Amino acid sequence: MKYYSIAIDGPSSSGKSTAAKLIAKELGYTYIDTGAMYRAITLKALNLKIEDLADEKNYSFIPETKLEFHDNKMFMDGVDVSKEIREQDVVKNVSLVSSLRYVREELVALQRKFAEVTNVCMDGRDIGTNVLKNATLKIFLIADVNVRAQRRYLEQKEKGSTMTLEEVLKDLERRDYYDSHRELNPLRKAEDAIEIDNSSMTIEEVKNKIITLFKEFKHE
Repeated sequence: MKYYSIAIDGPSSSGKSTAAKLIAKELGYTYIDTGAMYRAITLKALNLKIEDLADEKNYSFIPETKLEFHDNKMFMDGVDVSKEIREQDVVKNVSLVSSLRYVREELVALQRKFAEVTNVCMDGRDIGTNVLKNATLKIFLIADVNVRAQRRYLEQKEKGSTMTLEEVLKDLERRDYYDSHRELNPLRKAEDAIEIDNSSMTIEEVKNKIITLFKEFKHE
C-alpha cells in the first residue's frame, strides 16, 4: 500500500503546527508534531534532573521512552504531556537538546517509522531536507519575524505568561539563529519545497492553499 506524506518546515511561530493539524484533520491523516517530540525528550531530561543537557551520553533513556500521538496530543510513556512541553523551561532548552546528534538520530528514526505505516502530515525544521526527503509535498512556511512575535506573544499571554513583546521577539530571533546555524540538519528550505509567506494570510487560507497543492502533487 502506498502512503502519502506532507512535510511542513519553517521557523518558530510560522504557523506550521496549526496548519499541519488542520490539514491532517481534513485529510484524515496522522499529524506528527516533531517539535513536540523534541520538547518531550527535553521535558524528560529536565524531570530526570540532568545537569549537563549538552552531553549526549545523558540521553540513553530515549530508546526506552514511548512517544505517541493521540487526538493531536503528545503522550510520553503513556502520560499526556501536551501542556508541560510548552512550559518556558522546556522552550528555553529544546533548541540545545534538538541539536544533539544522538537525540536527532533516535527521533528521526521514529519519525520515519510513523511515515512508513500511515499517511502523515509532519511539521518541524528538517522534515523536507532530512526526515522525509521523498515526501509527496514539501512546504516551507515563513512569516515576518514581527508578525511571528506578535502571534507568540498573544498565545503566551493567553496562557498567563508575563513576557513582554520585546522579550518574545528577542527569544524568537535567538531561536531562528540557533536553528539555522546548528551543525546538524539546520533549518533551511529544501530545493523542491514550495515557499509560502503567511504574514498576511489567515490559517484557513494557508490550510486551503496547502491542501490544493497536495492534491495536485498527489495526482502527478
